[in-house]
Amino acid sequence: MAPNFFDQFMSPTYFGIPLIAVALTLPWLLFPSPSSRWLENRLLTLQTWFINRVTSQLLSPINPEGHKWALLLASLMVFLISVNVLGLLPYTFTPTTQLSMNMGLAVPLWLATVLIGLRNQPTAALGHLLPEGTPGPLIPILIIIETISLFIRPLALGVRLTANLTAGHLLMQLIATAAFVLLPLMPMVSILTSMVLLLLTILEVAVAMIQAYVFVLLMSLYLQENV
Repeated sequence: MAPNFFDQFMSPTYFGIPLIAVALTLPWLLFPSPSSRWLENRLLTLQTWFINRVTSQLLSPINPEGHKWALLLASLMVFLISVNVLGLLPYTFTPTTQLSMNMGLAVPLWLATVLIGLRNQPTAALGHLLPEGTPGPLIPILIIIETISLFIRPLALGVRLTANLTAGHLLMQLIATAAFVLLPLMPMVSILTSMVLLLLTILEVAVAMIQAYVFVLLMSLYLQENV
């Protein structure tokens, strides 16, 4: 029976019980909890510095009204980075390769930004649907196009994260399978393939972190338009 490379994206089960909840909960257990001491360990100091730097960069172009989202955006980014990177380990499962989960994260957050804009500044929020200076005959068409582009945003967020992680996992499995098959036939080629796999793994770690950052960055841009 030929191996199915897409089996790795199926949610694991144990006695018929889905284990995706464990995969979503485990990353939070790996982070140290803060204490009341003046000096912390190196891991917690590095984690705090990283979160502060990224949060300040995300919220710098947003007015103070949007700074209420700082905790949510920082937590979301830390969670996505942890899940994406842990999914690269052997015998693990990456929940963010599931489009349903990514859409479950993208749609509520995007909808919250839209509702905030409609509540705080309805005229400006609706004004985004019609660019300034549009000729009269093009107004109905542009409104339809801008409305469609507005509703495509959460879909683009979810599909982008899913597609990038899925493509990386598939490419790693293909190269690993090729290295394993070539080992008894052409050992030198297998070694070179393994070196390529190592470089690809390092690249995938960077992609996992970048995709988490891009997800949160786009969400902050949507927030910036509505606050």
